[in-house]
Amino acid sequence: MNVQKLFTMQKELDTSIQQGRNLAGEPLLERKLLAFHVETCELANETRCFKFWSSKPSADRSVILEEYVDGLHFLLSVGLELGFQDAVTESSQRVQTAEKPVTSYFHTVIDKIVQLRQDQTADTYEELFTAYSALAEALGFSPDDIEAAYFDKNKVNYRRQEEGY
Repeated sequence: MNVQKLFTMQKELDTSIQQGRNLAGEPLLERKLLAFHVETCELANETRCFKFWSSKPSADRSVILEEYVDGLHFLLSVGLELGFQDAVTESSQRVQTAEKPVTSYFHTVIDKIVQLRQDQTADTYEELFTAYSALAEALGFSPDDIEAAYFDKNKVNYRRQEEGY
């Protein structure tokens, strides 16, 4: 996955949204962090990995991938807001997942979001990116899956802005 290309695309989308909504120069970090947190929880909801009381199956793989990519948009946007796009290394994206419940990966991502809010360093951002990458792997998504879905959703996001979403 060419993460630098994704950062470039995200920067263009962010700029378009900020200009279109007259938000240029406004601090958006707190909103972006909350948006990423919410998207992560929406992803968990679609996987249903925590719903021990229910026998209903998880959403289709394509729905889960789209939710993952919704979160990735905000993760990239947070990195841009903090100026940390260079903090993401190749090793941040290549992770080995351990045999543990998917819920554990969600908890790690959420913990790292909270940590980044308190400790806005490049190292903490990289840890969050790594945790989100590990979640993708635990969900069975390859870097190619993610990149293709990001490209598709990016187009949708532009269209939505044009339609007054």
